[in-house]
Amino acid sequence: MTPIDPHFEALLEYLKEARGFDFTGYKRTSLMRRVSQRMATVGVTGYPQYVEYLEVQPDEFTALFNTILINVTGFFRDAEAWDYLQKEILTPLIEQKPTTAPIRVWSAGCASGEEAYTLAIVLAEMLGLDEFRRRVKIYATDVDDEALAQARQGAYSERAVRSLPQEILDKYFEVQANHYVFHKDMRRSVIFGRNDLVQDAPISRVDLLVCRNTLMYFNSETQSRILTRFHFAVAEGGVLFLGRAEMLLSHTNLFLPVDLKRRVFRRVTRLASQGAGTYYTEPTTHGQRGNQGVLDHLRNEAFLASPVAQIVVTSDGLVALTNRRAETLFGVSTKDIGRPFRDLDVSYRPVELRRYIEQVQMERRMVRLADVELARPGSDTLCLEIQVNPLPARDSSLLGVALIFHDVTTARRLHEELEHTNGQLETAYEELQSTNEALETTNEELQSTVEELETTNEELQSTNEELETINEELQSTNDELRHINDQLQHNTQKLDSANAFLEAILTSLRAGVAVLNRDMHVQIWNRRAEDLWGLRREEAVGQHFLNLDIGLPTEQLRSVIKQVLGGAEQQEMYLPAINRRGRNIMVRVVCTSLASDNDTPSGAVMVMEPEFTAEPKL
Repeated sequence: MTPIDPHFEALLEYLKEARGFDFTGYKRTSLMRRVSQRMATVGVTGYPQYVEYLEVQPDEFTALFNTILINVTGFFRDAEAWDYLQKEILTPLIEQKPTTAPIRVWSAGCASGEEAYTLAIVLAEMLGLDEFRRRVKIYATDVDDEALAQARQGAYSERAVRSLPQEILDKYFEVQANHYVFHKDMRRSVIFGRNDLVQDAPISRVDLLVCRNTLMYFNSETQSRILTRFHFAVAEGGVLFLGRAEMLLSHTNLFLPVDLKRRVFRRVTRLASQGAGTYYTEPTTHGQRGNQGVLDHLRNEAFLASPVAQIVVTSDGLVALTNRRAETLFGVSTKDIGRPFRDLDVSYRPVELRRYIEQVQMERRMVRLADVELARPGSDTLCLEIQVNPLPARDSSLLGVALIFHDVTTARRLHEELEHTNGQLETAYEELQSTNEALETTNEELQSTVEELETTNEELQSTNEELETINEELQSTNDELRHINDQLQHNTQKLDSANAFLEAILTSLRAGVAVLNRDMHVQIWNRRAEDLWGLRREEAVGQHFLNLDIGLPTEQLRSVIKQVLGGAEQQEMYLPAINRRGRNIMVRVVCTSLASDNDTPSGAVMVMEPEFTAEPKL
């Protein structure tokens, strides 16, 4: 577990307060590595000094967020998983829906939009263009405003679309100024917006939620919170599609795997609790009519004295009723009766209630908001569960909406303590079970050992006689070994001299050199490569070359390396990159096969020669 650095935590709080980006739920190891990368680029050595730097250099926020929010995406990323999603998931899901029913999809963490437009292409291919425009809504969200701006443009370079078949490019893209632009009439079905998965309310009633390689950046606690919101967002029978690094093995109460290999999960149905609102019918008997005033007064006092905060809003948005508990929590009193609800602070704090009221008025069903936190100055933060209930009249018209605020702070605290206790009990039980199994295994091993010792004792007696004979043979062999040892020492000196000579050559080269084996793992990483990418030899050797976290887009070299390993001649290409100082460079990469005793190359030699220019060579 990564130790907590209070200075780093203070930096995260500063980012949250200054710019509204909450990174406290991200995994600390990778987060600290990326922040340190920016600090090294601007020449700052400590987290407190970096806070000061951000205060005087506001443009640094953008560079830092771009470093933290790694927007790695692409069209039909993991094509086999997309093919499975289309054939095995979306096809039956669409067939089960009425032909007029809308199809709602949420692409969470959409980055620059390739994933959202991939969804549009898949659904358009399945439904046809006309039905796609009529039925499909794709909501694409991300926390990075710059990435969203690029996504809304829908314009991509030739390199970004090179994985798409030509018929798809011709059908869904237009070429404009050396860019491929997604068709405007289809872009109307893709709605981009900013959404922080940790803080903002989820999009509801979606049939498919795609969130690929986003959860892996968050710690386990934050992942649980996000998955709870995803469970609320996905409609009954809906599907969650994740990335290759995300398993959800500990969240089977929310989503069950449909195909674990391709990371496709289906929403688990959970019974919703009934609403807690109390409704009264009009008195009808003669005696009750005589006591109408007393009963009305009694109902009014009971409503005012209720320990649960309640606010009633008319169908046209005016405050109709409020009780004392609501006044204590939100400052809403009888003086506010008749005022528009949207003018009250409670309408948008601690959560935006107006859109949920509109949803209840339109759908005529209760909406429940869980885990809503209410911060109170000078007091503990409360955890609320909010119910938005429709109030229908006898003629089925809507009289208004009742807002009921349940204080579940104690219940939540007890639930967390219970989960913690259960976790400790499970750990203790597993340890006890493991110990018991270990003892049983040890007992069996001891019994076996006793039998083996008895047999060995007899064998040793026989072996002793053989050893005496062997000892004489070893005496004569010893002389031969001395001679061989002398030869080995001589050869070792030669090898050391050759290695030193090779190291001197690699060090003197202007270009970075990486030698890979057939599995593309780095065997040699020269000093120029260290200077070029900021990755030490100890960090690079043994790692998969395509997984190195350097400024060179290594993924684009996959096909080149495979060709060379397959016996092709020397391959060469130019790639734009960023060196360890954050400077844009053009790198000439030459890939040559590493010769072996047979005809099959034993590896590849990558020569990376930087040229400080932003224009690629043809």
